[in-house]
Amino acid sequence: MFNGSRLGGTLIVVLAALVPTCFAGWLVWQSLNGSGEPSEKTSAAPARSGEGNGEDAGDGEKRDGKPGGKSGGNGRHKEPPESEEPLTGMTVVLDPGHNPGNSEHVDKISRRVDIGTAKKECDTTGTATNSGYPEAKFTLDLARRARTALEARGARVKLTHEGDVPYGPCVDERARKGNEAKADAVVSLHADGAPSGSRGFHVILPASVREGEADTRRITAPSRRLGGDLRDAFREATGERPANYLGDGEGLDTRGDLGGLNLSKVPKVFLECGNMRDARDASRLTSAKWRTKAADGITRGIEAFLTANR
Repeated sequence: MFNGSRLGGTLIVVLAALVPTCFAGWLVWQSLNGSGEPSEKTSAAPARSGEGNGEDAGDGEKRDGKPGGKSGGNGRHKEPPESEEPLTGMTVVLDPGHNPGNSEHVDKISRRVDIGTAKKECDTTGTATNSGYPEAKFTLDLARRARTALEARGARVKLTHEGDVPYGPCVDERARKGNEAKADAVVSLHADGAPSGSRGFHVILPASVREGEADTRRITAPSRRLGGDLRDAFREATGERPANYLGDGEGLDTRGDLGGLNLSKVPKVFLECGNMRDARDASRLTSAKWRTKAADGITRGIEAFLTANR
């Protein structure tokens, strides 16, 4: 039979014994951690990005101590992957060959300028396809596409002209623009005007010359490396073969009669992207889709050269 009176008395005795003990424990806890929130030494601040692997990136700073960019929601700076902008800090000059307005200023572009080894025309009109698509229009479009791709990789890109001047610039001024920019690489873009049946692309390298204002001795070796990287990347991106009408079929040609190369003080090459007078080459040069591939090849070639020579 249940005896409620006896049980109630037992509970009272137990509670009377426990209350002093609990009260003493509460006093000890309060003295150690008064407010009930985490103490300063045990702060729950988010771990910094380097923690756990022996590195410390710092709050809102990159590992090199420079101020960080935008922070994420946790207050930590998030650095982009190293491969995202591999050309940061590098300067590239693209030289779109000729100018759409040259044909209207023949008297001005025909004047002679000093290229060190000789005197040559300020510029020429360039060539065109049989259907009338001009080289100058092709090179300007290609340069703009390549600029976009290079800038996406972090490069600082300058064009020798935007088609916004009446004619030129002259070949000596084109070289000067690359020199003044202290470019890490310069690529002059062209398309050839060889007889039909002559197909393919090639890269023109500077010969070693020293005469007058021309002195390429310091740039011939790096220019050759630039040319080789550009040739390989362009071939891979476009599927085009090196020119079948000059050199040894390797796609590299060395010349000492071009003012844009002779007067350069920085690594520089010319890229002849194909033959506008050949119907099969012309069908590619006039294709916007193909020019996107070509711009990718140019970008990858320049990137290969610059990242190998950092």
